Amino acid sequence: MSATEEYAVELRGVRKSYGRSEVLRGIDLTVRPGEVTVLLGPSGSGKSTLLRLVNHLERVDAGIVRVDGELIGYRRSGGKLHELPEREILRQRSRIGFVFQNFNLFPHLTALENVALAPVAAQGRRRGDAETAARELLERVGLADKTAAYPRQLSGGQQQRVAIARALALRPRVLLFDEPTSALDPELVGEVLDVIADLAGSGATMVIVTHEIGFARKVADTVVLLDAGRIVEQGPPGQVLDHPTHPRTRAFLTHVL
Repeated sequence: MSATEEYAVELRGVRKSYGRSEVLRGIDLTVRPGEVTVLLGPSGSGKSTLLRLVNHLERVDAGIVRVDGELIGYRRSGGKLHELPEREILRQRSRIGFVFQNFNLFPHLTALENVALAPVAAQGRRRGDAETAARELLERVGLADKTAAYPRQLSGGQQQRVAIARALALRPRVLLFDEPTSALDPELVGEVLDVIADLAGSGATMVIVTHEIGFARKVADTVVLLDAGRIVEQGPPGQVLDHPTHPRTRAFLTHVL
């Protein structure tokens, strides 16, 4: 196994700017298969942008991103990087599950149809097989009785659980969560976090952006604190959350705990 293949996710020297605003300033981050990495930090620190670079929803300005050793969004030729054709980017993206803040379900499709759509459209799986798998996934997230429901008939927590099932339907190599509970009413947060914690316990590789510190302490193998586009501290949750060494980490935790 090469050095790059031992990582499920690998970022090296990643930079990203929007106009004159530099959002990420040379990020080096690795996640091993089966690990859960939680990204913490104040608003504007670059957490969501980092996730979007992993599946090439945004282009890097410098540096590289690999998933399972495969360069994401680009191929290397003659010492230069060339962006992949859209069909190749879509192929890569179909193996990286992404759960957004605001669910992003298709309102005109049932829960079952939302979950079964991508495996058929993006991976060419047979519809019958995809629907069978979708039923199993909806049962896994506690929604076996909601297969025929439309998003408008579901609570926010239920919609987010459908979104998680949809991401799992692609059999992803890694799951990315961008503040999956931030759009939920407080009483619905727990049901979504319970599903994600179950995934963590099953050995799924995940990168999670969240402000839920107690949840991070429970599920994370590694906690990463970003501030102003840089990683200022990372390590096991007991170290970063209970004994932070960087002043920015201590200041952030003071505000959120």
